[in-house]
Amino acid sequence: MKKGIHPENYRMVAFRDMSNGHTFLNKSTVKTRETVEIDGVEYPLVKLEISNTSHPFYTGKVKLVDTAGRVDKFMSRYKKHMDERKR
Repeated sequence: MKKGIHPENYRMVAFRDMSNGHTFLNKSTVKTRETVEIDGVEYPLVKLEISNTSHPFYTGKVKLVDTAGRVDKFMSRYKKHMDERKR
């Protein structure tokens, strides 16, 4: 590999799946403000909405992941639209 082309801040980072609390370590250059202590060592923390431990493709379970209320917003708009069509 060529020298001097890789980032200087390539380090171990903790990634946490917020839907189930699973945390794993991986190398990354991502910038983060939060940290977490794992086995007595402090790592930068990145919060994820979904990972391989909660994604339906990997778990085999169908699960609706709606962190921003998008489904509820859609259903309320759809209901209004259907009510207007009935008139």
